[in-house]
Amino acid sequence: MEFYYILKSFPTFEIMKTTSLLFTLFLFITSTVFSQNTTRKDTLQGGLRIERTCFDVTRYDLNIKINIEEKSITGFNEISFLVVSNTTKIQLDLFDNMKIDSIVFNKHILQYKREYNAVFINFDSQLQSGENQKLRFYYSGKPIVAKRAPWDGGFTFNKDKSGKPWVGVACQGTGASLWYPCKDSQSDEPDNGATIKVAVPNGLMDVSNGRFIGNEGLKNGYTRWDWEVKNPINTYDITVNIADYAHIHDALNNLDLDYYVLKENEEKAKKHFEEAKLMLTCFQSKFGEYPFANDGYKLVETSYLGMEHQSAVSYGNKYKNGFLGSDLSGTGIGLLFDYIIVHESGHEWFGNSITSRDIADMWIHEGFTMYTECVYLECQYGYEKSQKYTNGLKGNVRNDEPIIGKYGVNKEGSGDMYYKGALLLNTIRHIINNDEKWWKLLYNYATTFKHKIIDTETVITFFNKESGLNLTSVFNQYLRFKNIPILELKRTKKYLEYRWKTDQQNFEMPVAISFEAKITRLNGKNNWQKLKIKVNNLDEISVLTDHFYVDVEKL
Repeated sequence: MEFYYILKSFPTFEIMKTTSLLFTLFLFITSTVFSQNTTRKDTLQGGLRIERTCFDVTRYDLNIKINIEEKSITGFNEISFLVVSNTTKIQLDLFDNMKIDSIVFNKHILQYKREYNAVFINFDSQLQSGENQKLRFYYSGKPIVAKRAPWDGGFTFNKDKSGKPWVGVACQGTGASLWYPCKDSQSDEPDNGATIKVAVPNGLMDVSNGRFIGNEGLKNGYTRWDWEVKNPINTYDITVNIADYAHIHDALNNLDLDYYVLKENEEKAKKHFEEAKLMLTCFQSKFGEYPFANDGYKLVETSYLGMEHQSAVSYGNKYKNGFLGSDLSGTGIGLLFDYIIVHESGHEWFGNSITSRDIADMWIHEGFTMYTECVYLECQYGYEKSQKYTNGLKGNVRNDEPIIGKYGVNKEGSGDMYYKGALLLNTIRHIINNDEKWWKLLYNYATTFKHKIIDTETVITFFNKESGLNLTSVFNQYLRFKNIPILELKRTKKYLEYRWKTDQQNFEMPVAISFEAKITRLNGKNNWQKLKIKVNNLDEISVLTDHFYVDVEKL
């Protein structure tokens, strides 16, 4: 994700605390960004004006050449689209440091106007609703080079140990239009997939999304590598990976598993990537069939840490368990699995298959995916270790800003969407208090919204219906306010009195307490309620905060 807020796949303080400089820098960046006012550039990138909603992208056919020595791209994207409403103008996107060579429609060159990274294209005559159209957008230039991918968006140009080029791109949050023209909005994915054809210098390979469909030798020392995606795909998920790769093929039942790694790491990868089978087996049992089976599953070694590129998951965790060998939870349990394999692959269900319409709702990606780590641990090591890991994540939550960001301006909310999002789901599991119902709910959620674009309200409505509970106020408190619920307790001679202190009005949530070795569930509300038990000292009351992510105040 963008470096200004979420350090993608590096969202924790635990690693940052290794140096006070990184920690201070992170706080500076986040506070600076959120003090900035919304600009016209923000609304052009994040908004859904008529020039975007009047058409629906049905396919991308990307055909480019990457000159590694010059760090440049030339080529075109053929964009197929369905006209949704009559129009003479549409908006596509391409960063303004990239050159538009021409935009061709029905053999005619179209006129356009650029405003920041938005490209407003004018048609000679009105396009009619219901028509299927296509245009070719020719472009060239030197895309942004990331300073520290994937925490800031852009290309990486590195070399392997033998000195051969090793190139990649990660652009979530910053925008896919930093390197190719597209409708750069999570609200629209190409319904019929994409082809990604990338010409690279001879002796190197490009690995992109989906299935390999062939290569072709070109003039001037280049070979073009062709890939095809059958499924809808986020624009930021489309990727290129260029290196002298070794290819390892495996399978899990009928699912193809392909690994592309530096040749020096081939034997190491064969052993280490066995965990992918354990992860996929677990996730398919909990969330349904791998959502892109006809595109296959790939891990592709990258020089940067990782990214959830659909069907071509970027892997740069250096064949270590944990997060580059560290435990994000501080419990030791995080060292039982490879964070990048599990987390980034979890995004195949949550983020790639189920996508948020606006990045303000990115908790739908990150909160659920962070929770997939807890699910994986439960599959492999049981409930107790999974819960210990989950609760270990609390130390990384800042409760500094709401998880949901501002809509329509390409802005995420707090980085708490990762850990706090996972802890919210763990809380809801224990509110439901029925594991059979909980796992069925998650399975139904993942399969009902497979390959769909949704928003927070859709999630809440679904969870309410499936659970048979009204969880709206719970979701609102954790997502729309920075504070977590505080359970206030006080005692009288005959009663334990309790209430929730929250920002959300009419908040209601059950919580469990332990008293005299007995577990009692309280149906807390904002007004004081009474439980008839004799309590000599409030310290005799223990709130099950391992099951419910809440604070407690004993008055």
